Amino acid sequence: MKKHHTKNGFRNNHPIPGRNFWDFIKWQRQRFGKDHKPVELPVHKNDVGFLKENRSVPTLTWIGHSAFLLQYNGLNILTDPMLGENASPFSWLGPKRINPPGLTVDDLPPVDWVILSHDHYDHLDRATILQLEAKQKQNPPHYFVPLGVKDWFRNEGIDRVTELDWWQSITKNKWIIRCVPAQHFSGRSPLSMNKTLWSGWILTHPDFSFYFVGDTGYNIDFKEIGELYGPFDLAAIPIGAYEPRWFMSPVHVDPEHAVKIHLDIKSYFSVAMHWGAFMLADEKPDEPPELLSKALKERKIPEEEFISMQIGETLKLDKILSKNHNVNMNK
Repeated sequence: MKKHHTKNGFRNNHPIPGRNFWDFIKWQRQRFGKDHKPVELPVHKNDVGFLKENRSVPTLTWIGHSAFLLQYNGLNILTDPMLGENASPFSWLGPKRINPPGLTVDDLPPVDWVILSHDHYDHLDRATILQLEAKQKQNPPHYFVPLGVKDWFRNEGIDRVTELDWWQSITKNKWIIRCVPAQHFSGRSPLSMNKTLWSGWILTHPDFSFYFVGDTGYNIDFKEIGELYGPFDLAAIPIGAYEPRWFMSPVHVDPEHAVKIHLDIKSYFSVAMHWGAFMLADEKPDEPPELLSKALKERKIPEEEFISMQIGETLKLDKILSKNHNVNMNK
């Protein structure tokens, strides 16, 4: 049996401090009565027409939270497509979206691939998936998921799914799609805790590499991933849902640890994610990018190496990738 496999599911590569039901209750008691006000963030007005037609210009659009649209080599790739209003199985329960997504399902170009990090409600949204399926009946997307998540799609009548374990990879259309470790947990109910795997994803093209880190705490796995597969042209790294640290640090990095990941994986250019859409923890919703800027300054890393995008903002990656490739050629 592999180290991260158990008789009933999965575990992290490295033991993490106890995070059980009573820890959760302790956290809820500590935060009771605290002022947690939503913060309205600017939403960038996007050129939807360009995105729908684009098959040649490499772009990255932050839809919000961990959802990105990556356009490269004629492919439209969607990550953790949560475009719904509630990170919950019920419309009346759970974290509500405090800022709208930068794109709706109708705004999206035809999606070729969907990359999913794990099955939590703020990453795998049933409504978004079913809307995507309905919109693309004639040419539906292919889904890449960690072990165990394929069954969720089968239950929805979706069979275009590739399921991978950590360190496994497949080659498709000149791309290598690789599933790599993250430090987190899974489950869409208390009874399904850690029954399915959680992961990051590396997408490698002959002239481009993208690392979608997923949802994670920090550990030494990132140094190994950097040594094995880095440097990366582009990485998406979480920076939010980190307070209080005694409870959140095992499973959610703060901006300081996000910068450590950026360095460990040898990313030339990173973008922040997992903040600004839902109030999942105790920090102010607009605090993560401020602390990211501070962490970069403390390590004397140029702020343009690791940026926070506006919701809905599209980056054209031509100049960034040209600069990275020049660095590679000069090594």
